[in-house]
Amino acid sequence: MSLRKNMPLLTKNEGVWDGYYRVYNYSGNQIDEHKSRLLCRIIDDTEYHQTNIYRWKSGQKELRDFPATIEGNKLVFSTYINGWAAEVNLDEHNRTMMLHWERKGEPDLYLYEMIQLSDDGLSRARTWQWFKKDKLFQRTLIDEIKISDDWALYDNQDPEYSDIAQNI
Repeated sequence: MSLRKNMPLLTKNEGVWDGYYRVYNYSGNQIDEHKSRLLCRIIDDTEYHQTNIYRWKSGQKELRDFPATIEGNKLVFSTYINGWAAEVNLDEHNRTMMLHWERKGEPDLYLYEMIQLSDDGLSRARTWQWFKKDKLFQRTLIDEIKISDDWALYDNQDPEYSDIAQNI
């Protein structure tokens, strides 16, 4: 099954994104902020693989991988998270994707994410709504710009990415 044919909006998200994650608690107070670089890959038109690299001012760094397969018109994740991603067909502007995932080992925790891609495909905004025991407890706001359509140019670099998010 063709991922590019079934999920054209996802195809527009393929590439390298630099951004900022800002996390807020239920009361609206910011509790975290860090830079990010995401490599969003479509492999052989049948698989999706996303790598997230996070960096904090303190020097802390984190790397997370999210491989996924396509099932119908959605991506399915089953690593240390279980979940899905799909385009929102009700959006007549074709700018919106939704995700849902749960962390393995944390059955009381889940989140929903909405991704909005700009018409020129060069910026996007993402919002995570976090629930624990069915109660909203935090939100994550993510602002990103696309720095390259060619993720392969960045794929084998040092995961520390010394130049991460310099051009935001």
